Amino acid sequence: MIGFGGGNSLISSISASDLSISLSLSLEEEHQDKNTYSCVLNNTISNLTTHLDISRLCQPCPVEISVKEGDSVTLNSDRTETKDDRIQWKFGLVNTIAEIMAEINKPANRIAVYDDDVLDGRFRDRLKLDNQTGSLTITNITMEHAGVYYVVINGAILSLKSFRVSVYTCLPVPVISRDCSSSISLSSSSSYCSLLCSVLNVSHVTLSWFKGNSLISSISASDLSISLSLSLEVEHQDKNTYSCVLNNPISNLTTHLDISRLCHTCSDSVHCCGSTEAVIRLVLSALVGMAAVIFMVYDIKSRRSDQDHACIPSSQT
Repeated sequence: MIGFGGGNSLISSISASDLSISLSLSLEEEHQDKNTYSCVLNNTISNLTTHLDISRLCQPCPVEISVKEGDSVTLNSDRTETKDDRIQWKFGLVNTIAEIMAEINKPANRIAVYDDDVLDGRFRDRLKLDNQTGSLTITNITMEHAGVYYVVINGAILSLKSFRVSVYTCLPVPVISRDCSSSISLSSSSSYCSLLCSVLNVSHVTLSWFKGNSLISSISASDLSISLSLSLEVEHQDKNTYSCVLNNPISNLTTHLDISRLCHTCSDSVHCCGSTEAVIRLVLSALVGMAAVIFMVYDIKSRRSDQDHACIPSSQT
């Protein structure tokens, strides 16, 4: 049996049958509840108890906010007027020791923003506190300002509100190019064309190929800043519209595929690939040709030398 208890009183319980199953039991309580709660699992010979830490588990779910790097974001206190409230803004988790970023104390007639001293000055000249509502605005936001913010309002009712701010960098334009590393793309007789859509130094993004409005394939980047490439094969005479899209939760950039420009049939690699690849191929061809000529000259000289030695008469003894 598993049960929730308040102090020494049983609140609710649920039992398991002979079968091996999973059990769950719900409980609702107020954020400011000062009672002690525990969850107990027991059978006829033993029991195990886990005590509820309300201050750690019962923080309000943060409001999710996404913003582009360089923009401003306002964290609303939900107050239209502060009256006799005491408002404090902090950055970090509720159960950690954090310095106060800004505060309004109407009874003490004090309004202050601590942007120079708090958190190594990362908020310097970026914080604006609304004197009337207590809302906090962060200007010219950067990646180092991403995280959890919370406001404690001590008025007629003590309230707590938190925000999770995610900051995204500006997206680069995805680049579509011919995939010269593919054997298909180098074959002039092939009816298919291999392409790559690429972006450099991105994170928290998804790169996708679309045929019209239909998703063909996609790949995503994690928290790390990496480069992404996504391949596509199309026929040279394909009349459909294709596009490569890079997106994150707040924006997207699209590059449309020009099949007639990138996927024309060609008779040599100079037209199929980029100029760099073409130059490399020409240089390699020239080196191979020069090596062949040198070898032929050396071979001819060696043959003539052997013939000259064969014509010299032996010395008389």
